[in-house]
Amino acid sequence: MENSLNEIFSAKNEMVKKGAIVEATEKFFAPHAKTIDFDGTVTNGKSEMIAKMQGFAGAIAQVNGITLHNASLNEDISFAEFTFDFVMKDGSKVLWHEIIRTIWQNGQIVEEQYFKA
Repeated sequence: MENSLNEIFSAKNEMVKKGAIVEATEKFFAPHAKTIDFDGTVTNGKSEMIAKMQGFAGAIAQVNGITLHNASLNEDISFAEFTFDFVMKDGSKVLWHEIIRTIWQNGQIVEEQYFKA
């Protein structure tokens, strides 16, 4: 299972690096997945997270860069360190240095928490 989860985790990171965040959510999140944002916002369920990601992705005017710095998998918990650099449609800029902690179950994400530096 370790190798296959490592492949799934790598595939998810590749999608995120390409900016396919909505598609990655659709593909990898379990139906009952929960997310916890750095500001305390919680989503309960895959459909809620997809709607949130669609709203966020729809507000991006330009992607300046998405960089994966480090990724680690330990049993069913993974960590990925990303920098996201976007210009939003309202003219604001998003520059996040973020750690994503993911809990996996049967090859699907059951919980994800986002830590912003």
